[in-house]
Amino acid sequence: MEWMPARLSGAAVVPVVRLSGLIGAVTPLRPGMSLAGVARVLERAFSIGNAKAVALLINSPGGSPVQSRQIYLRIRQLATEKKLPVLVFVEDVAASGGYMIACAGDEIFCDPSSILGSIGVVGGSFGLQELIKKIGVERRLYTAGEHKAMLDPFLAENPDDVARLKAIQREIHAIFIDLVKQSRGARLKGADEVLFTGEYWAGETSVSLGLADGLGDLRSTLRARYGDKVLTPLIAPPSGMLSGLLGRRSPGTFGLEGVSGLPEELISALESRAIWAKFGF
Repeated sequence: MEWMPARLSGAAVVPVVRLSGLIGAVTPLRPGMSLAGVARVLERAFSIGNAKAVALLINSPGGSPVQSRQIYLRIRQLATEKKLPVLVFVEDVAASGGYMIACAGDEIFCDPSSILGSIGVVGGSFGLQELIKKIGVERRLYTAGEHKAMLDPFLAENPDDVARLKAIQREIHAIFIDLVKQSRGARLKGADEVLFTGEYWAGETSVSLGLADGLGDLRSTLRARYGDKVLTPLIAPPSGMLSGLLGRRSPGTFGLEGVSGLPEELISALESRAIWAKFGF
């Protein structure tokens, strides 16, 4: 358990953890949010002495369904172990996997202009087979396994492969829907045909649909609930020399291994921009 100074012991304490960015999108230069990256910070927040609750600031357009669910589960496990309520505050976006993580909160608050929802599954690729023909490139691919090259962007699209992909997406979508229903319960107001189409909404509509519990920012909400002297220490990941030893890099720096990965990094940056832009950011 982390110790708080004695002079602060009389005030209510609500540790704050910021969870932001794409989830599970990892390249050598652009690490995304993952359980491995946030587990230590979450554990520290739930171990603060005299804590009345833990607050999560979420700003994410989504990403990996696996990492999203693992982060969700870890938050709920810690909340149960420490017997602490979890209050979620949505900043710009809590969509797709970002909303899945938000569902770990006992209560969800948002700004009127926040974007919530996008409860669905998406996957995309490109069809480049005609392009390589035009530039005189021959595709040579060798596999063991009938479906090992499924949906290869340099081969013509196979309807059977698309059907298999959609079946997987439906399975993951069902898991997502079940998680939202279990977390939000009777607070959900909209019909399944509305809530689970992948659509997303601004703050007030999200509250009316039961995707969030109310409008409010972290400072005002916590002061109203725990008093004007409530302490909200931000629990941040380690930085400096220790983080360097653990393999973290400062923004804008990269090693030699990053040079060969620049095309991949450019694609990753474009994909990241496209995902954020989908929600108007």
